[in-house]
Amino acid sequence: MSVTVRVPPVFRTMTSGQSQVEVEGGTVGEVLGNLDAAHPGFSDKLLDADGTLVRYVNLFVDDDDVRFMDGLDTPVPEGGTLSIMQAVAGG
Repeated sequence: MSVTVRVPPVFRTMTSGQSQVEVEGGTVGEVLGNLDAAHPGFSDKLLDADGTLVRYVNLFVDDDDVRFMDGLDTPVPEGGTLSIMQAVAGG
């Protein structure tokens, strides 16, 4: 299944400046694994040592936050979009 991954500016050095890349995968975890295989370094930035999503990054399948779904097991439909977004905090 081909999926579009939207890459935020801070991570674009890993994709040669591309804001979007196409990878295969049926779940968020599979997409991230294939993203890291094609563009090394993503796993280090997105997952902690236990293999869970780091808290300062949000992932959305289309418009749905995967933290409120099945996390890395969230299905990604054929032709869907996985958006990587840095969490924003401030005061």
